[in-house]
Amino acid sequence: MRQLVRGKKPPQDQPHFDRHLQSDDAMTSTTTDRSHGVSTRADPHANEECILVLQGGGALGAFQAGVFESLSRVYREPNWVAGISIGAINAALIAGNTAEHRLPRLREFWELVSSSVPLPSISSIGTAREALNEASATQVMVYGVPGFFKPRFPPAPFQPRGSLEAISYYDTTPLKETLERLVDFDRINAGSMRLSVGAVNVRTGNFEYFDSAKQTIDARHIMASGALPPGFAPVEIDGEHYWDGGLVSNTPLQYVLDQPGSRRRTVFQVDLFAALGMLPGSLQEVTGREKDIRFSSRTRLNTTNELDRQVIAQAAKRLIDKLPAALRDDPDVVALSKLRCESAVDVVHLIYRSKHYERQSKDYEFSRLSMQEHWESGRADMARTLHDKRWLDRAPAESGVRVFDLCSDHPSAVTATAASGADKATPTKPTPTKIAP
Repeated sequence: MRQLVRGKKPPQDQPHFDRHLQSDDAMTSTTTDRSHGVSTRADPHANEECILVLQGGGALGAFQAGVFESLSRVYREPNWVAGISIGAINAALIAGNTAEHRLPRLREFWELVSSSVPLPSISSIGTAREALNEASATQVMVYGVPGFFKPRFPPAPFQPRGSLEAISYYDTTPLKETLERLVDFDRINAGSMRLSVGAVNVRTGNFEYFDSAKQTIDARHIMASGALPPGFAPVEIDGEHYWDGGLVSNTPLQYVLDQPGSRRRTVFQVDLFAALGMLPGSLQEVTGREKDIRFSSRTRLNTTNELDRQVIAQAAKRLIDKLPAALRDDPDVVALSKLRCESAVDVVHLIYRSKHYERQSKDYEFSRLSMQEHWESGRADMARTLHDKRWLDRAPAESGVRVFDLCSDHPSAVTATAASGADKATPTKPTPTKIAP
């Protein structure tokens, strides 16, 4: 990756990811000298906690790798990464490597899982590309994905009842080997970058997070977060079995905001399924639209609800500070004081937008061409956001919640959800800012 930064041509067998290097590096040069770590000007956001939140989405996860590339090179490395399913794998690859090895390890993983028998190169236009993608997805269903999973033999119906082999179609032993080779779990557990991954307890149905700030993390925790049934078997950890966290919630945003912190937070939330979409025109499109709705976890709604909760907690804190001492022990005041809130939260929202030729198989279509496209889309969207004047000109907030959705056509591209009473310039209700065409 360092060769790419210096503008050298990558080897022919590697993805060509350097299309936007010049613009990204131009931005980088005005903020930080990445090779020496020396800031060239005062950064008013230097003390903020930078958090990367990664949704599940299988093969679409290469989009997250591209987002991280622009984020780390143009803005900064995150202090904390949280993920579900493929987001947990990407998060582990980031947290489990030194700064100079994070991008190479992400690339190595995504090149490995997209290295199946190559299919003919074809244009991205029209039904021919749809057929190519479906052929690639069928290949995955039959043969599995290198370094990730392989079909069980004998198949699940012929395995002993009650065994893990009997309740899953694929064996994820290759993923365990890949994680143990590419991820330094000692580094994760040393705490240099926090890692949190979500999974579901099969017995209780309860959602649970494995957090390097609270426990020791190993490959099992990452695999549990991505054990989507019936494809993959649940993963046993301390006597309990866990399935993919996406069964309950496909984004870790709520968990992140629920954790206490003393600094302003900037959360980069990267989603792989879009809740907004068109009415399907065929049964095949119905399946794809249903999957988008199910795994998007109603991201916009959940984000709004969670941030509204932050607003209420911040308002309660300001109100309590104004009360006379005689009321501080009132039971209602004591109850309100227990609401956890941050001093200020900025959420930067990035969502992968499916191409017109992608169908319901897009999350298990691991062709090299699609992987390159997803990676490039993520990198371009993150770079576009970080170059946006509304992002560059933002002032540090002492309280309140702001949402930046700068790569979408959503009418509230920049929304100030709440502000402190002292900040008269910011309204107390959401203020939509029309995004430029």
